Amino acid sequence: MRLSKWHGLGNDYLLLEQSEPLLELTPERVARLCDYHFGVGSDGIVEIVSTSADEAEARIWNPDGSLAELSGNGVRIAARWLARRSARADVRIRVGERTVEAHMLGGLEVETEMGEVTVGEPETLDLSGEQVEFIPVSVGNPHAVIAREPERAELLRLGPLVERHPRFPERTNVQLVYVDNRHEITVAVWERGAGETLASGTSSVAAASASIAQGWCESPVTVHLVGGDLIVSLSSQGKATLVGEAQEICAVELSPELLI
Repeated sequence: MRLSKWHGLGNDYLLLEQSEPLLELTPERVARLCDYHFGVGSDGIVEIVSTSADEAEARIWNPDGSLAELSGNGVRIAARWLARRSARADVRIRVGERTVEAHMLGGLEVETEMGEVTVGEPETLDLSGEQVEFIPVSVGNPHAVIAREPERAELLRLGPLVERHPRFPERTNVQLVYVDNRHEITVAVWERGAGETLASGTSSVAAASASIAQGWCESPVTVHLVGGDLIVSLSSQGKATLVGEAQEICAVELSPELLI
């Protein structure tokens, strides 16, 4: 049983074609494959459900076995995989109800049209007496953007508390954002179902969109993450474009006993 391992700025995914007959993904199997000690190790799995010459349908699994509505890095990985397979510079990736247009820019860089972003008004969460203001954002998946120094200790403290707050019945992704200047922000990411990650495409879109909506920044916005930089542009219609790298790491041959 073979699959490939990819990353987008250190946010790593296993990519599996569903045509492989021996590996049916279940939440339990996903969690085992994503475990860095007892499995292959990754921040999630991109499952290719179906393909045509220039379009693929993908299912994005979080490492805890839950499904994600969207993943910016996962989509870029699927797009590069399909573009190389089909020898096309422009492809489409369908995830759930959203279809993302992707354009290969040369080298490892991919531009993806992420679609509409919805930014809400600031709200306040009560975290056992601590009042934390956040900006709710939807990029097809939920985000809570918090203006705060993106220190790792603070991310590890706030991330799980905000992710599982009753305000978010389906849980949420969390971003700590520091505004560097009108076109740059630094972001720390806590992903729903994954925890701390080195990068996140939809989190970058959410953080940049919230920063633009609040008047802190202007489009385009370079998002500095632990794993590297992503560039987010927002149109006057509220549609986001994301540019960043996606790279294959290796092909993996699974042992049959891992699949028992």
